[in-house]
Amino acid sequence: MVNATYTETSSDILYYSADGTPYIYNLGDMAWVMCSMALVWLMVPGVGLFYSGLLRRKNALSMIFLSVAGVAVGSFQWFFWGYSLAFSDTGSKFIGNLDYFCLKGVLGEPSAGSSRIPALVFCIYQCMFCLITGVLAIGGFAERSKIGPVMVFLFAWLTLVYCPIANWTWNANGWSFIMGGLDFAGGTPVHISSGTAAFAISVYLGKRRGYGTERLAYKPHNTAFVILGTVFLWFGWFGFNGGSALSANLRAVQACIVTNLAASVGGLTWMMLDWRLERKFSAVGFCSGAIAGLVGITPAAGFVGSPAAVAIGFVTAVACNFATKLKFLLNVDDTLDVFASHGVGGMVGNVLTALFAQASVAAFDGITEIPGGWFDHHYVQLGYQIADLTAGFAYSFVMTSVILWIMHFIPGLRLRASEEAEIVGIDDAYLGEFAYDYVGTDPELRLHRIDSKPTMTSGDVIADHPINGDNGADASNEKIDPHATGNAAAGGGRVDV
Repeated sequence: MVNATYTETSSDILYYSADGTPYIYNLGDMAWVMCSMALVWLMVPGVGLFYSGLLRRKNALSMIFLSVAGVAVGSFQWFFWGYSLAFSDTGSKFIGNLDYFCLKGVLGEPSAGSSRIPALVFCIYQCMFCLITGVLAIGGFAERSKIGPVMVFLFAWLTLVYCPIANWTWNANGWSFIMGGLDFAGGTPVHISSGTAAFAISVYLGKRRGYGTERLAYKPHNTAFVILGTVFLWFGWFGFNGGSALSANLRAVQACIVTNLAASVGGLTWMMLDWRLERKFSAVGFCSGAIAGLVGITPAAGFVGSPAAVAIGFVTAVACNFATKLKFLLNVDDTLDVFASHGVGGMVGNVLTALFAQASVAAFDGITEIPGGWFDHHYVQLGYQIADLTAGFAYSFVMTSVILWIMHFIPGLRLRASEEAEIVGIDDAYLGEFAYDYVGTDPELRLHRIDSKPTMTSGDVIADHPINGDNGADASNEKIDPHATGNAAAGGGRVDV
């Protein structure tokens, strides 16, 4: 039986541990952290919608599905041993132990993150960080991966990559924590680890069919999904950063202020960078910049003032915008630019935290004491931040690659989709369901299945190529003859209305 009651004056929770030690927890702090938990959960489908909108129509459902399936896989992993590996009290400087296996003993004692909330509240809040990190990473699988093996990968990756990095960053026993690294809400554990993992995944999977040709020169199939996903992410980020104060105090308020400000500046900055090229304002560009600003402010949110948030939003958006060209320099098909947005954005945010962190801002909660960053003439902080981000980048890339190649040689767990599945679309090939109420058959698939010269069907144009005008997008992006009955004009695909 739980030995808990309420105080007579303030009605706060009074909990007695097994040895009779009393602990008092403020209900307002607990309520804020639990609300923040729900906000961070909402970010997960936000990522799915954001990713889905950027893809081709025939792959739209796969990313939304993987985001919600990632909730299930990540939640079980966190219950099974994830929380224990990240936040056990007696773990090593690198990874925890299994003291809290299957959440045994996780109840009313003070949490590893703060004595102001019980371990149970801290556990479910940190579970959301685990979920969002895994879902960000699997963006590297977009448009060319099987579905089932991705979920196996996710369980292994959260265990071997996320949990160790979370442990060394946030656990009082972790080497980066002891060193003095500053990471308020997950610059390294969340963004650098997931962005680098997506890059490693892209290297392992290789390029999509038609890479480097007009076949993949498509625009996002649903900009509304991109905007809606950004709305969910921006809204949820108040719980992501503000909730990381682990208390309803001035530091949480300041974290929310700088979060909103950095996102706003980042969105406007990226939008203007795109405008200089085409003289048009881009909704996708604004959303990309807002995400970049949010990523950049994440490690700094509880340490910096509002003017610093403006600088962080601007610099991170510029860096991430130009980082989208890295995949061409490195010849890697990072479909959704996860590394550019989250990997590079997290690195920039970590470095800027060293420059702008202030002891006075961290002390807004009345508890935290730090030497600060360059603003406080604590110049060695930059070295701490670079050491932390370099370790996170290197460890995530190497370990992610190891997991991928081990799975490559296990029957049934190879991740790369077949060529035919890539042509018809991941949704049809591995889910058998679609994001929309009709199915368009890619004309390329018909040619792939026919060894001999293709048979003419309505809408085919024979020129130098068997079907002229196919730019590699799915048939749902092709023009439809309004007078045709049941056939897509460009490919004879069936249209269900």
